[in-house]
Amino acid sequence: MTIRALLSVLADGKFHSGQELGQHLGISRSAIWKHMRRLEEEGLEIYSVKGRGYRIPGGLDLLNLDLLNKSLSPALRQKLGDIDLQLNAASTNASAMQDCLRGNCHGNLYLAEQQSAGRGRRGRTWVSPFGRNLYFSLVWRFEQGVGALEGLSLVVGLALVQALEEMGLAGAQLKWPNDLLVNGRKLAGILLEINGETSGACQVVIGVGINVAMPYQQGEQIDQPWTDLTTEMRTESLSRNGVLAACLNQLVPLLIQFSEGGFVEFAQHWQEYNAHQGKSITLQVGDNEISGVCQGVDASGALLLDTGQGVQTYHGGEISIQRV
Repeated sequence: MTIRALLSVLADGKFHSGQELGQHLGISRSAIWKHMRRLEEEGLEIYSVKGRGYRIPGGLDLLNLDLLNKSLSPALRQKLGDIDLQLNAASTNASAMQDCLRGNCHGNLYLAEQQSAGRGRRGRTWVSPFGRNLYFSLVWRFEQGVGALEGLSLVVGLALVQALEEMGLAGAQLKWPNDLLVNGRKLAGILLEINGETSGACQVVIGVGINVAMPYQQGEQIDQPWTDLTTEMRTESLSRNGVLAACLNQLVPLLIQFSEGGFVEFAQHWQEYNAHQGKSITLQVGDNEISGVCQGVDASGALLLDTGQGVQTYHGGEISIQRV
């Protein structure tokens, strides 16, 4: 709690002396210094000026459970279970999966200010600087078994893009099966992990990462074109709590709808955001590359690809654009 209390004071972006911070937290100035070193080691930028104290440039927009709960509709909050907020987690998906192994975690939400081992698809690293973006995982229980989950990642993407549109983001598109793009640059990603039986009830950990205000230095570590909400919406005043609440307000109702009727009800709507409709693409499936023209998705969420030998259906793989 000491670190969180310290960050709450420094969140205003102003200078605070070591003596002031120590008095506020009831600890020594040397303890304050040690906490500052720890925060710097975790990648947080801190200015230290003799005679003035410490400050975090630009301040911090910390996640706040009170603000989040107030921003969620009362009916939706009842659908959620426990909310776990950590300053630093290996990954929110890992935290959620550990709890799922212990029992029913339906509706539990896992949040982190920073991830030390954030993951994307195919084991890629998800760059996760402290307090700048959103990293969260929601556990949802489905009774129909793994076979009924086709199209789930597409529904999650649809919920996110609708939430961000409501906040004023223009031009967001969906890349099959689990990315949000703006002008071809990655804004958000989805990673689903399943705990349960193939034919019985299972719990799905729905992991989401959204770039809100990615620092340029950390962004240089990303191995593909990327963007963030601050850039695309041309504002410095975005609330991460507000973005998270907007996403949950869209996501939970769609998960309930999906659990009742599957993807078929969403197929046409998802297609409206398809980033690659009618484009020549290459689909990487294992060690194989299949080239063709994207024809959208079918009622199960599978990719439809015209390979020149008819339209083929694919349930997995990774899309890249063919370069002329």
